[in-house]
Amino acid sequence: MRRYAAILAYDGTAYQGFQRQRQPTPTIQAAVEKAINQVTAQPASIVGAGRTDTGVHAIGQVIAFDVGWKHGDDELLRAINSQLPADIALRELWRQENFHPRFDALWRQYAYRIATPATRHPLLNRHVWQLSGESLDLERMNAVAALCPGEHDFAAFGRPPQEGSSNAVRHVYLSRWEKESGAFGVTFRYRIRGTAFLYHMVRRLVGMMAQVGQGQISPGEFEEILRSRDITRAKLLAPANGLILEAVGYPNRRATESTTRAELPKLTVAAAPEGKT
Repeated sequence: MRRYAAILAYDGTAYQGFQRQRQPTPTIQAAVEKAINQVTAQPASIVGAGRTDTGVHAIGQVIAFDVGWKHGDDELLRAINSQLPADIALRELWRQENFHPRFDALWRQYAYRIATPATRHPLLNRHVWQLSGESLDLERMNAVAALCPGEHDFAAFGRPPQEGSSNAVRHVYLSRWEKESGAFGVTFRYRIRGTAFLYHMVRRLVGMMAQVGQGQISPGEFEEILRSRDITRAKLLAPANGLILEAVGYPNRRATESTTRAELPKLTVAAAPEGKT
């Protein structure tokens, strides 16, 4: 038995999140474990760096699993991908003993995209939150995004994923909006990187920042909500389809960050750790 690590990409539209649930509920974890079993004839339980919610996507999810395999890493990657559905794929695979995707992670990075076409565009439905005919003020949104870096109590924007925990303090390293123009009109992309995130934290931050950008609330009101620790005040939860787990950082690992201006999500693919075997 060897431990394998892999970078996983998926379109989460058809799945009830990453974590395995009772059959026949479709989940990313169940689909990948089934593919590994079909290839190796061995039961395998995968561990992920994060548990994305229903409808959330990933291009930099990191997983690990243990199987016996006599052939090369590339052969295993191709064999597993041949058994996966079209909306899930392993991007890279390597052997790494004593590796744990969740416990070894230094940070996680998410991206969220909002489009503001004049009229709703069907090709954006799966991966972008469409605010058709709306205008957003980038400067105002970045003013409140700048409140997030550092260590803060984000209880107003999410709940701890661990049952019974009340710790809502998280350390954020990056929080920034960018504006793009393309064939589908203007798109706003938000990136946030932190040690870990509360349940629905990113989507609530995005929802409330969008309200700031629309002029529905002021930057001062956003700051008051952040300081209040009152989750009932952050009322707008951005839809799941605009959220992508973009990359996860580990010691001695390069994580590439794409700056593509493509209209559809072609975001980052994290690089494998240095010295992979």
